[in-house]
Amino acid sequence: MIRFGRRPVALAALAGASVLALTLTSCSGDGGGAGAAEATGFDTDAAQGQDITFWVMGGDTPDEAREYLVDAYADATGGTLTIEQQDWSDALTKLTNQLPDAANTPDVTEIGNTWSPTFTTAGAFTDLSPIYEDLGGDKLLPSFVEVGEVDGKQYALPYYFGSRYITYRKDIWTAAGLEVPTTLAEFGDSVKQLRTDAQSGFYIGGQDWRNGISWIFANGGELAVEDGGTWKSSLSDPKSIEGLEQFQDIFENASNAPATEDDSTPWININNDKNGAAPTAATIIAPGWAHWSVGDYTGENDEGAEVREWNDATFGVFPLPGVEEGSVAPVFAGGSNVAISAKSENQAGAKELMRIIFSDDYQALLAKNGLGPANVDFVGDLGDDQFAQALVDSALGSKLTPAAPGWAAVEGQKILEEFFGKVADGGDVTELAKEYDAKIDAIING
Repeated sequence: MIRFGRRPVALAALAGASVLALTLTSCSGDGGGAGAAEATGFDTDAAQGQDITFWVMGGDTPDEAREYLVDAYADATGGTLTIEQQDWSDALTKLTNQLPDAANTPDVTEIGNTWSPTFTTAGAFTDLSPIYEDLGGDKLLPSFVEVGEVDGKQYALPYYFGSRYITYRKDIWTAAGLEVPTTLAEFGDSVKQLRTDAQSGFYIGGQDWRNGISWIFANGGELAVEDGGTWKSSLSDPKSIEGLEQFQDIFENASNAPATEDDSTPWININNDKNGAAPTAATIIAPGWAHWSVGDYTGENDEGAEVREWNDATFGVFPLPGVEEGSVAPVFAGGSNVAISAKSENQAGAKELMRIIFSDDYQALLAKNGLGPANVDFVGDLGDDQFAQALVDSALGSKLTPAAPGWAAVEGQKILEEFFGKVADGGDVTELAKEYDAKIDAIING
């Protein structure tokens, strides 16, 4: 069974992201990543005896994987690997303060995928291009590679992935004579049929842009595009407009969620109440790990939290379908990247750890523990149940936010929450897109 530990991190703390980028520029001679630690390949001899530190974020890296890394690093170098777990709540501050400080920087660090552009463009990480092919090359999850690139060079690579897919009430869909849809239009028609005053056909908050952007992506639109080294918001591109109008339609006619709701816990809506009351949603979209919170109520744990048991007769999953028959819509991917600090004085040891992280054994170990592996050759190790299949199918075509230096500021100022909320509330999509393109353009380049 898939166990997936977190949602993509919302960067509410990043309103001052331009200050962050300015601070981190001291990591690099030119502020663009190219001046980071010397770009060289592996040097196993130099790595011998080096003691290094690896920061992991939260508890997603399981104990078995941590023990493997420590033992494998000791075997390879004779040095000591210390793994330090950081809380997501203050990880950004710690990274900002310690990456530029050679005396206190982690040698290797996990980093949220949406954070990567801010750090890579500021020169915080070592150029991994010379060892990229050795670490997996084009077998690595493309969207995560792209978000860690600057000028065609790789600075942050995928660590693990998660993805979003549809969870639905089989009982409600079947009673309505509906089958699993094969196109995005069919999905929209189905969930609109299922809406009642008491039940969302598809529960999605109006400000939930991380799920809403799937309609933009599915229609070939982008959040922003780069032209000649300058990023520009592309919400008003005709393809983006088409997707936004579809999102507006599905919100207005299938969801009973508030237009002001952003990230939410929709599994609460799809579940029967613990006292047996009917669900308030027939369909939701959520990260893969959310299935652990979906099912029949079986009691409460020692902390008083509800315990749910999945019931195949009642619930099912499928990837959000794309525009074309049988295709899968690109969804926003969750997970993390991993990088070497440019200020690390143990570059050889850090690269040896990267070699271990991207080894066949470790990639398979991550997958067997329910974490989507960086190397897509190992997705089969996730298992063959319906959750693994939906995770893989949705993740392989997934997309990330633009790799622009100021993207963290866009998220930090909650511009997309505002925009999607106004779209959901029935605003003129074309006029709103122009207005918010201008707001994003003002900060997207850092």
